[in-house]
Amino acid sequence: MAEIVIRNLRKEFGAFTAVKGSSFTIKDGEFFMLLGPSGCGKTTTLRMIAGLELPTSGQILIDGEDVSQKPASQRDIAMVFQMFALYPHMNVRKNISYPLVSQGVPKAQIAAKVAEVARILGIESILDKPVGGLSGGDRQRVALGRAIVRNPKAFMMDEPLGALDAEFREHMAEELRALHDRMKATTVYVTHDQLEAMQMGDKIVVMNHGVVEQFGTPQDIYDHPATLFVADFIGSPAMNFLRFDGTAQAGDQSVTLGGIPIALPELQEAASGALVLGVRPEHVALADDAPYRGRIEASEYLGTTQIVTLSTAHGSVKARIPSGEVARLGETVGLRLNARTLSLFDAGTGRALRTAANAGVHHG
Repeated sequence: MAEIVIRNLRKEFGAFTAVKGSSFTIKDGEFFMLLGPSGCGKTTTLRMIAGLELPTSGQILIDGEDVSQKPASQRDIAMVFQMFALYPHMNVRKNISYPLVSQGVPKAQIAAKVAEVARILGIESILDKPVGGLSGGDRQRVALGRAIVRNPKAFMMDEPLGALDAEFREHMAEELRALHDRMKATTVYVTHDQLEAMQMGDKIVVMNHGVVEQFGTPQDIYDHPATLFVADFIGSPAMNFLRFDGTAQAGDQSVTLGGIPIALPELQEAASGALVLGVRPEHVALADDAPYRGRIEASEYLGTTQIVTLSTAHGSVKARIPSGEVARLGETVGLRLNARTLSLFDAGTGRALRTAANAGVHHG
């Protein structure tokens, strides 16, 4: 397997720049997610790592070798796409064995390898079936089998579960992660689904408009978003944003909203002007004695919890609270914000200000 290093990677298509100077490292054996909205540059980045697109500038190193200008055939990487791209005139066994047959591997070795892959994927019973009549899940397993069978240095997966229905996607996501844990294969996986990325990834790169906004573990990115975009994109419901004009100094442990001090982790840099205080819905509690107030506008029952929407002087706030807690529409209540979990952003740049809590978080 392989470590993959990306340095200042850039891709231009005429006047349009799809990827703008990306840098990150995918460690050997990592399940690595490229996450972002449609058109953010994540698939272009994956295709450059695979050799299907050549970068305009920058470097791609696989196991220390610079492969930036080498074609896909010289990179020993396997691709798995959303549209399974199976050969319809071949049965499952022949689809899986095709890469080995085309490499001239001896028949006995091919048979043993196909049997091993079929066992790993749990598809022994369909090896001799035509692929045309298979379910979406089985077709995806066959596509995975064809990628796995030749032991590549790394796997590139471009929205491989995108064509499956929601319930089956979740099941296949668990299967894919379990398969990765058994094989310890370096895997780069493109998705626009933040839940999929959080569920499966060891590390996540969040991209937007061709730029890496943040790079880190799922927990880093969720707890300490580096930018307003990341804070809004990750989490359901998204982080609440309270917008205000103010001044913050290094060493401050609170900001003032409408004359009310709100405690937060110690600031390590100063800012002034338009600021945004960010808080996750689960870190907002309804408390009679809290001085910051909001009016309850709606409540959405979710079983064990409820999402309560409140209007405040600085914007709408969603609170995730226990479903048994009473939230009366139209009532004005106090909001207690968990100080340790708050983020403060510069509204102009969209960048999170460094605090004692997020000092080590990697910005793109």
